Amino acid sequence: MKNTLSKFLVLTLAVLMLLGVTGCGAATTPAAPATTAAPAEAAAQETPTTAAAQQPGGLPPQGVMPMRGGPGGSASFASVAPTYADLAYATLSEAQKLDLYIPTTGSGPFPLVIMVHGGGFMFGDKADGGGLTGADQLLAAGYAVASINYRLSGEAQYPAQIHDVKAAVRFLRANAAQYNLNPEKFGAWGASAGGNLVSLLGTTCGVAELEGAELGNADQSSCVQAVVDWFGPIDFLKMQEQLTAAGCSASTDSAGSPESRLMGAPIQTIPDKVALANPMNFITPDDAPFFIENGTADCNIPPVQNQNLADALSAAIGADKVTCVSLDGAGHGGAQFETAENLAQVIAFLDKYLK
Repeated sequence: MKNTLSKFLVLTLAVLMLLGVTGCGAATTPAAPATTAAPAEAAAQETPTTAAAQQPGGLPPQGVMPMRGGPGGSASFASVAPTYADLAYATLSEAQKLDLYIPTTGSGPFPLVIMVHGGGFMFGDKADGGGLTGADQLLAAGYAVASINYRLSGEAQYPAQIHDVKAAVRFLRANAAQYNLNPEKFGAWGASAGGNLVSLLGTTCGVAELEGAELGNADQSSCVQAVVDWFGPIDFLKMQEQLTAAGCSASTDSAGSPESRLMGAPIQTIPDKVALANPMNFITPDDAPFFIENGTADCNIPPVQNQNLADALSAAIGADKVTCVSLDGAGHGGAQFETAENLAQVIAFLDKYLK
């Protein structure tokens, strides 16, 4: 049913997007960082993760995503150690692990936000969040947080990455009682590459070819009830054209681009495979609500990518279920995304659908 509806909607949505159904609302937020440094005692208690294998050195400034192909992430994902570190959600790869943070107040079962790091599908780790922030604020608001690793493009080609993310969702749902989670209230939040993967989570519920059911817990659903996409790439095949039009020099069509490395060949030579990584190709009216945010000066992911996703979703699920915000002057992540004001509006969106 999902695939049948998708084929019909793709043609319809293409027309609607040309008409500009809705837009990302402009927003100006103070450029002041809101990240809290981890206390020494908390850092000392953390269980070692696979960060060394997942991410080489040379991080960019705190909270700022890298230029194309570089490692990304904040210096600190959360100010507390995970309640459960390095939980294996599958056994095919050492990368298939997650850290789970449970609120220290409240009785639960807790709604869960699954956070998916960025890094061009090439770098990043669950311990730093790869461009994400907000774990502390989520915990304070009564959410459990799962930060996940997934196979990077140096280890496996697409669709291994979405298979892993969906396997993590199914593992958490299967073990919800053990970890005091509410299996009916799962949200997903991702930045950059992670934004693509959580967007796919939100639009591919029930799409068998992207499920990766062989990774375990096949009897569980990988659907989520809310999605937060921070500046995720959506339509790889249009990115070069859009970046050039915006006056940006990044190259996405080359064989060495993050997108081509993810796919295993220059993306323009394998359009059918690349289409499977485009969340817009799977939109149906029963998809999860979305909060989409970008910076107007992003030269990694052209802002029109997020605009088009918002338009397509609004046409299918209703504009009332889609929030799209453009931060004036912001780039590919950075301090404007991390302000208390901005994080509060993200959590308000999650509260609407997960509480």
